[in-house]
Amino acid sequence: MSNRHWLAVIALAGAVIALAAPSYLHRLAPAGIAVRYPEGTVHGFLELRTESGALLAHGDLTQIVKDGAIDSHMIFHFADSATLFEETVRFTQAGAFAIESYHLIQRGSVFPFAIDASLARDGHYIVKTTSKAKNAVETQYAGKLDLPADVANGLVITLAKNIAPRETASVHIVAFTPEPRVIGLEIAPSGTHDAMLGGHVERTTEFVLTPKLGAALHFFASLAGKAPPESHAWIIADDVPAFIRFEGPMYDGPVFRLTPASPTWPAGEGSATH
Repeated sequence: MSNRHWLAVIALAGAVIALAAPSYLHRLAPAGIAVRYPEGTVHGFLELRTESGALLAHGDLTQIVKDGAIDSHMIFHFADSATLFEETVRFTQAGAFAIESYHLIQRGSVFPFAIDASLARDGHYIVKTTSKAKNAVETQYAGKLDLPADVANGLVITLAKNIAPRETASVHIVAFTPEPRVIGLEIAPSGTHDAMLGGHVERTTEFVLTPKLGAALHFFASLAGKAPPESHAWIIADDVPAFIRFEGPMYDGPVFRLTPASPTWPAGEGSATH
């Protein structure tokens, strides 16, 4: 996986579009980002586009409350049926957000290589990956990481919805390169912008997602001659926050854009008759 790919993959999976429950007093828990807006049952729709606006894929995001945790699943439907991006995260929200398990599958021509990666809360992981080299065979990595309590794979945008507009937070993520590595991630507000909903103005907060590599900087820089770039997410910072847009590289190449979407009807269908 390229040094650009890991950040956007993790950020994309957090793009939860649900209405949140009423807020309560905000605090930062030692184990991670405190829950201001508890997550619930969701079925949201997404679009993945190039920076210039060309449509790449439609996506479904579902969340189900089950046994005291949230099961979140996101999948993108590309025109090429052989291409797949699918991400699943199970997390709890008892005071602070915490992942229980994480699973990433990607394959197809748009990705640098195929990967099927699973991560458990206790740090155990299994990664199966295949390069694009001719006659390539599958490589498998398995082992156990020493995971911090604030690991946020699949939750970055959810966390951004729970950060106060003037507050900066730091968490950790597991980057699959394809061998997994734990690195830091800073989520910081960088200003406000107006978005239009018809004639109505919605004020959004832009968050900058910056990798904090520490000792891993040399490794990632060696992959492409520089450190991983920042990504950006826009959140409506209202009494009930909402995800609006994400922009960042999804893999080696240009910047991509993720936004909420609405289903449409084929011509002649979906209209009321009287």
